[in-house]
Amino acid sequence: MSNKHTADRQIPSNLAVQRRSILKATGAALAAGVAVSAGSSQTQAQTSSDSWDKVFPKSAKVAHQKVRFKNRYGITLAGDLYTPSDLKGKTAALAVCGPFGAVKEQSSGLYAQTMAERGFITLAFDGSYTGESGGEPRNVASPDINSEDVSAAIDYLGLVPAVDRNRIGVIGICGWGGMALNAVAVDKRVKAVVASTMYDMTRVMSKGYNDSVTLEQRTSNLKALSNQRWVDAEKGAPVYGPPMNELKGGEPQFLVDYHDYYKTPRGFHPRSVNSNGSWTITNPLSFMNMPILSYIKEISPRPILFIHGEKAHSRYFAETAYAAASEPKELMIIKGATHVDLYDQTAIIPFDKMEAFFRQNLA
Repeated sequence: MSNKHTADRQIPSNLAVQRRSILKATGAALAAGVAVSAGSSQTQAQTSSDSWDKVFPKSAKVAHQKVRFKNRYGITLAGDLYTPSDLKGKTAALAVCGPFGAVKEQSSGLYAQTMAERGFITLAFDGSYTGESGGEPRNVASPDINSEDVSAAIDYLGLVPAVDRNRIGVIGICGWGGMALNAVAVDKRVKAVVASTMYDMTRVMSKGYNDSVTLEQRTSNLKALSNQRWVDAEKGAPVYGPPMNELKGGEPQFLVDYHDYYKTPRGFHPRSVNSNGSWTITNPLSFMNMPILSYIKEISPRPILFIHGEKAHSRYFAETAYAAASEPKELMIIKGATHVDLYDQTAIIPFDKMEAFFRQNLA
C-alpha cells in the first residue's frame, strides 16, 4: 500500500517565530507576565441537547444524536453520533477527533457527518476537560488522557447495536492526528486510521516548530512551568494563558489562517478553546517528556492514511510520521492546500479517498 506523493514544501522561514499560543503556553507568557486568572473567560462543560449547534449545515441524509460515555479515568465525554438515514443491518463505524483545542461542533463534526453520508456510523467527540465533556479544571490536555479518550470512543461505538465492532476505524485531525496514532498503536480493536493535517503535539510543545527550541530554551521553559505550579498551588486554581488565535499584526500566514477559522463566523464556536478561551499555563508539562509516536510501527499490519496540504506549515509532522511508520501506509499530499484548508474546505478534503480507504480496510 506504500505510496508517497511529493511536492515542494513551504514552511515559514523565520524559525524564531513560533505559533504564539504554543510559545506562550511553554513559558513565553510567563516571561512576558501575560496571564489571566482562572475561570475568567474559560469555556465550561455545558448540558447537551439535541438542538443543532454546529458551524456547518445539518445534512438531511444523516440522523444526529448527542451522546455521553465515560473513559477509563471516569471522565464523562460528550459526543455527536451520526447515523446514515438509510442504514440497514450492522455497519462499519468511525471515531473522529480534533483539531487540538477545537470541539466536535467544528471540523471533527464536519468530517463525521460527511462520512456518515457515505454510509458509516460516526462519532465526533470532545476531549476530556474541553467542550461539553467533563473534567476539572477546564482547558487542560494530556497525551495520555486524550489518547485514552480515543479508545473510550471505540468502547462506545462497539456497544452501538448497529455497529459491527470488528469494523471500526479512526480519523484524527490536526493535533488529534497524533493522539489517534498513539491510541491505535495500543488499541488493537481499530482496523484502520486516517491522520489528516496532523500535528505531533508532544514534539511541537517540547521542541517548538521545526525542532528549533534549544536545550537551553527548553530548560528555561521547564523552570518557568515548574515555578508556575507553586503559583497555581497557592491560588488553588490554575492560571490561564492569553486568549488563543488573536492577531496583533505581522504574524506569519499560518497564524492568520488559524484566526480566520476559529475567530470568524467560518468556524467560531463558543465552547472551543481555540475560539473563545485559552489553555492553562502549565498545560505543556505532560507533553514535554512523552513522544507519542514512539510506537507508531506497532500500528502495522493495520493501514495508515496520512493526508496533508502541500503548503501546510505542519507538513513535516506527517512526513516524519510516515517515514517512521511500517507498511501498509500512504501519504497523500493535497496540491496547493494549507493546514487549515483541511479543516473545512469540502472541495479539497479528499472524502472520496477516505471512503475508499475505509471501505477497503473495514470490509
